[in-house]
Amino acid sequence: MSNIDARGYAHPEVLVSTDWVAQHLNDPSIRIVESNEDTLLYASGHVPGAVNVDWTADLNDQLRRDYITREGFEQLMSRIGATKDTTVVFYGDKNNWWACYAFWVFQLFGHSNARVMDGGRIKWEKEKRPLTRDVPSYAKTTYKADDRADAKHRAFRDDVLAHMQAKRQLVDVRSPDEYAGTRLHMPDYPNEGAIRGGHIPGAKSIPWARAINPDDGTFKTADELKKIYCEEKQLSPSQPTIAYCRIGERSSHTWFALKYLLGFESIRNYDGSWTEWGNMVNVPIEK
Repeated sequence: MSNIDARGYAHPEVLVSTDWVAQHLNDPSIRIVESNEDTLLYASGHVPGAVNVDWTADLNDQLRRDYITREGFEQLMSRIGATKDTTVVFYGDKNNWWACYAFWVFQLFGHSNARVMDGGRIKWEKEKRPLTRDVPSYAKTTYKADDRADAKHRAFRDDVLAHMQAKRQLVDVRSPDEYAGTRLHMPDYPNEGAIRGGHIPGAKSIPWARAINPDDGTFKTADELKKIYCEEKQLSPSQPTIAYCRIGERSSHTWFALKYLLGFESIRNYDGSWTEWGNMVNVPIEK
């Protein structure tokens, strides 16, 4: 039994260790994807064979505030040499914020053959594993994606409003100061445009980082996660839940933990998050 299998997760198969990745660097059925907040990081050195998926350029529509279309996703998968049978393994900086975000976007198109490397880039570097600046080239594939299906994994503004009015489970994964409304942005980051501070009424404050071990960025065990989310904050895995942050990247990390590690039956990510809610006219806010 691997270390991950021993942690009691509902779906341990979605997490792989750095050891596992090191053993599969030359496996043609695997495509390793690095996705970072810092878009210059990949060029400075990455896991050998890994391709770069840029969250701004590759996953987001360049005009509308939305994700790429089905055709755009097909082009992306063709470019990185992936088929429906390819196991895509994500990792990145910031304790896998953007790796989980990319994983989440891939789920909108039904590519469930996906994993996250536990601990991300930080753990790989701490273990002094190899990094390369060589950019790999893979033969283009013909990839036929499903139509993008947002409803199962993604919440929109009106969904959140109805969810809030029904007093259903909302998780605010931002910092305590952002939740309280005393800060409009993450610590050490510029303000990115929210006019109002605070949180969605009824939301519980559970900062995303509580789910990880601070020394190496790996996820805590299922028992540790249950104590935080289910016992301390009294969330029920059987009840519909929506997570949000500022633009959806930190909350995709929590979405991943709740859905796959704790087995929440209906968990969605509100990617509009506080940059939308904090700017909307006539929506309720608590401080």
